[in-house]
Amino acid sequence: MSRRTALAAAFAAIVLSLPSFAQVQSVARLRAEVRAETRAAVQAGQLTLAGEGRPADATPPFRSSKTRAERMEETLAARRDNQLIPAGAGDVQTSDAALRAQRSTRTRGERKAETQVAIARGELVPAGEGFDAPRK
Repeated sequence: MSRRTALAAAFAAIVLSLPSFAQVQSVARLRAEVRAETRAAVQAGQLTLAGEGRPADATPPFRSSKTRAERMEETLAARRDNQLIPAGAGDVQTSDAALRAQRSTRTRGERKAETQVAIARGELVPAGEGFDAPRK
């Protein structure tokens, strides 16, 4: 047993005299310094917030010069004057309305005849099989 004790003491002396053991103490001291610096930066507001935070040197967020009531009044006035763009694809909606307002130059019978010819030639795409149809 005394041999094991002597061996353990020698091993402990070797481990404690290694430079890496001395570095552990300096790392702990450095970590404490880093923590103190971080606390100081948090208190000064110099850190970027977690997640989608803003950078510390960013400009302040936009603040409107109008009240909510003023903005609502402007929106209602624009709606009355038909100046609002429809939500979504507004350009498509206005062009569709313009196309629907146009009068056809052909009669219903002429359109039916053209459709029958296209069916006979196989030029029509079957229902549900267009370019934007879902894939199976």
